[in-house]
Amino acid sequence: MKIKLELFGASRDFSNKDYLEFDLKEKIEIKDLRREIIDYLDINFKGNEDFIKIVKSSAFCSEDNNIVNDNFKITKDQKIGIIPPIGGG
Repeated sequence: MKIKLELFGASRDFSNKDYLEFDLKEKIEIKDLRREIIDYLDINFKGNEDFIKIVKSSAFCSEDNNIVNDNFKITKDQKIGIIPPIGGG
């Protein structure tokens, strides 16, 4: 199963593209995808703590543009967006 993770905001620093791709063997939930992203960051950015904080605090959206919770099941090839919190004043 292929997941195309669309990167928004600060998460765009995770790649020189505006997405990451994960090839997974089984159905997963968003909480599992978070772990996959953190594993990717551990390998490619030596566990950059700022990047990991972004993943842990981000919302995710389905390809239907609905915000989904950590128990949302990904059961087929699809796009998922990661939406980091936005700071400002």
